[in-house]
Amino acid sequence: MVGSSNNLDTGLHAIADPTRRRILAVLKRGGTASAAAQALGKHAGLCAGDVEQRVHLSQSTISHHMAILVKAGLVDAVKQGQWRWYRRNETALRRLVKSLRSQL
Repeated sequence: MVGSSNNLDTGLHAIADPTRRRILAVLKRGGTASAAAQALGKHAGLCAGDVEQRVHLSQSTISHHMAILVKAGLVDAVKQGQWRWYRRNETALRRLVKSLRSQL
């Protein structure tokens, strides 16, 4: 996400929704992954099921919100087998904040 107005708009749209901010907070906290995730030895993010469990929303709702966060570049997603792993893109989040500061 660079400093363009369009990217700022996309980023702000992504974080405007309280559920997406909750998801970002869950990803920031991270914590212990599910037993399935631990069995696979994954420590670089949370799988969709972990996010779903912590935010207490349906899989389809989580997928919708994750797609918006990924499209905005605020969350990175990696698919491995049947699992999709998510983690915050801290660089993009910092750029969003910097861009917002420069425009206001």
